[in-house]
Amino acid sequence: MAPSEVDILLIGHVTRDLVGEDNNGPYHIGGTVSFAAVSALRLGRRPTIITRVSDDTDLSELPTDLDIHRLPSPSTTTFANLYTPAGRVQYCFTPAERITAHDIPDWLRQPRATLLGPLVDEIGPDVAALFDPPTLVAAVPQGWMRRWDETGRVFSKPWTTADAILPHLQVLVLSLEDINFDLTRLEPLFRHNTLVVLTEYRDGSTIYLPQESGQIRRVKIPPRPANEVDPTGAGDIFATAFVIRLQETGDPVHAARFANITASFGGEAVGVTGIPSREQVLEYMAEHPFADEELR
Repeated sequence: MAPSEVDILLIGHVTRDLVGEDNNGPYHIGGTVSFAAVSALRLGRRPTIITRVSDDTDLSELPTDLDIHRLPSPSTTTFANLYTPAGRVQYCFTPAERITAHDIPDWLRQPRATLLGPLVDEIGPDVAALFDPPTLVAAVPQGWMRRWDETGRVFSKPWTTADAILPHLQVLVLSLEDINFDLTRLEPLFRHNTLVVLTEYRDGSTIYLPQESGQIRRVKIPPRPANEVDPTGAGDIFATAFVIRLQETGDPVHAARFANITASFGGEAVGVTGIPSREQVLEYMAEHPFADEELR
């Protein structure tokens, strides 16, 4: 495959997401790149994954027409997600090894778009720096903004490598949970000319647009009401849809609404089964128009 044929490159760990409370029990395949790959396929694009997993990890849940470059690792990153009235409680076990610039072959370094999806700080600045225009480089930074204790319980932490990575990104998509619901933690991110998008669960999303004056313009994007069944992966679905539509239209407001709708459909079923097609999303947008000019 020639470099010009690489559509969307997804980098990060595919995970084992445990079902139930047994750390050795059954699991579903998860991780940002997994949700992103299925989302991209449903939206009519051609994703390629670079990941690290152990040889005994069964990836048959992923679509058969997905291009997966599987790097060796003695373990596979494993998560347990427990949803409580107070929010999600997450545990991380057996993190896989890092993915470095040396792991990305030359022919994959000129995709139309790249989405970095770290989960356990497995992607460093050397990977982010590989890609040059016209590649659209985006990241979901949750894996750079979490730590875990000796029991595996995950907590939020400051993003210490932000100043080394952000100069290489055009788009950053993060959640309220990533910043521990503290909006002041967004301020350091605005030092770079990066479009920042904050997902806000049932409240939709907010985009922060850098201006030539150096100011940041905040635009709130309303949600699509949804009958939530499984919120796992909603942020990853949103990020993928946003990057795809931004690249196609150049309009961040339209892209954010497209992504809100895509992610809300995705949360109405278990796992990836609810992720909609491009036609479903565009049909909903046509049937439920809103005045874009009110947001600008």
